[in-house]
Amino acid sequence: MADTPNQPFPSDIEISRSTVLKPISEIASKIGINADDIIPYGKYKAKVPLTYLDENKIKNSNLILVTAITPNKAGVGKTVTSVALSLGLNHIGKKAAVALREPSLGPCFGMKGGAAGGGYSQVLPMEDINLHFTGDFHAITCANNMISALLDNYQYQNRNTANALDRIVWRRVADVNDRSLRNIVTGLGGTANGLPTEAGFDITPASEIMALFCLATDVNDLQARIERIVLGYTSDKKPFTVKDLGVAEAITVLLKDALLPNLVQTTEQTTAFVHGGPFANIAHGCNTVLATKMAMSTNDYVVTESGFGSDLGAEKFLDIKCRLSGLRPKATVIVATTAALKLHGGVDAKEITKPNMEALIAGLPNLQRHIENMKNFGQSVVVSFNRFKHDTDKEVGHLENFCEQQGVVFAINNGFAKGGAGAADLAQKVVSLIEHHPSQDINFTYDLTDPIRQKIEKIAKKIYRASEVTFSGPAQNKLKQFEANGWGQLPICIAKTQYSFSDDEKKICAPTGFTINIRDLVINAGAGFIVAVAGEIMRMPGLPKDPQALHIKLVNGQIEGLS
Repeated sequence: MADTPNQPFPSDIEISRSTVLKPISEIASKIGINADDIIPYGKYKAKVPLTYLDENKIKNSNLILVTAITPNKAGVGKTVTSVALSLGLNHIGKKAAVALREPSLGPCFGMKGGAAGGGYSQVLPMEDINLHFTGDFHAITCANNMISALLDNYQYQNRNTANALDRIVWRRVADVNDRSLRNIVTGLGGTANGLPTEAGFDITPASEIMALFCLATDVNDLQARIERIVLGYTSDKKPFTVKDLGVAEAITVLLKDALLPNLVQTTEQTTAFVHGGPFANIAHGCNTVLATKMAMSTNDYVVTESGFGSDLGAEKFLDIKCRLSGLRPKATVIVATTAALKLHGGVDAKEITKPNMEALIAGLPNLQRHIENMKNFGQSVVVSFNRFKHDTDKEVGHLENFCEQQGVVFAINNGFAKGGAGAADLAQKVVSLIEHHPSQDINFTYDLTDPIRQKIEKIAKKIYRASEVTFSGPAQNKLKQFEANGWGQLPICIAKTQYSFSDDEKKICAPTGFTINIRDLVINAGAGFIVAVAGEIMRMPGLPKDPQALHIKLVNGQIEGLS
């Protein structure tokens, strides 16, 4: 990024290892949490008890949402910006924290190699956060698959009786990218090994346990949500839930420790809460409500992010997380880069570092649409520009003028290269916006009383700019079924490609006049929303031809390849 020295810039892992971390007890004490109350996971990680939640402090804290333009191969640096902004806020004298999602092992060993920020704007210890961390993902995976085992046992014990379920919809999960597990058959090898059943796996961040875990407000709410999970249907077509199975308390026990927010620190010892990790293209894409509220209970400013572009993560953050939790952001930051905009403008990926004003201009409608969407929600917007050394002053100037024309604040973020000092201007502009022109109350995309079909159509037409929404035969049948089962007033979580406003990843920039096809509906009654599956999106990703796992290794006892 801008102002990086001519000598090779240190890698993320080099910066991470060179950073002197404070004991987690000191980080806790700094924000008013008694060191004796935390539950340490080694020297630099800890869980925080829920007794430190304070609704009065939450009301007075300033929540800032970070989202982005539509992602592509160029990347935009949304997590880097989130961390950098928290550093910048502390740099200018504010008491600030960042609240982020936990990375999934799937992308870490697949395409990304890590998701803890970058440069001098990271959450640390980076290797731990990217790998097993405090075991939350494993607990969620275990809870999900324990339900599967108990459900299989129920079917086995009730075989050839009226109590056996007619249809099972619950799926297993694993926190890996494994396309071979999408559709499987279990119970082979004779009746002693169970009943042959078509089954399948989703990735852990797509599981309903992850979704409800991230929306739960306390352990009682967690158990109530687990009870409502729909596992299948009886012979008379009635939903069969975890409560009917009688194991909600046991599953809650598996998650009781995981439910506590994780406390870590940044490269500048800024407070960071990293907790929960649903994907935004196949789930709701936000960290836990509890972690966000814990950060707000202990800090005056809290930066949080939602996954992918504003059409996915930010829409779900506002329409689902905020609606269900009562949280309200005071400002929204949209992250952009010239490289990503040029890709949206039709330039080949090999050419994005070359000056190209024509391509930049051609890609700006993508940014414009994200700005419009956030403004329609009632959000006050800052465009945070991650500048690289290949960006020309002319390109940056044009982008700044464009933002002024859109009526939004423009700020250059150099947090990657300079940490908090490099994000000070961004922080000042965000604070000024909150003080003088804070976001209005949320103008939700739809009303909960709208029919399910209408809610989906409103998202597709208002947010994506689709001209039409079609429903497959099975999806139409489920529309009727879900309404009949009393789920008609739940929010909607659309699962679709993150690379386009449409359900076709090849339709880049700001497409219009397209049709969104809803091929399936999935009830997440425990989480409290309906998943509408659009296009060819998969809830279990596959690995790329050259997975990052090929480059992750131990060298002299230290991990390489996570950056």
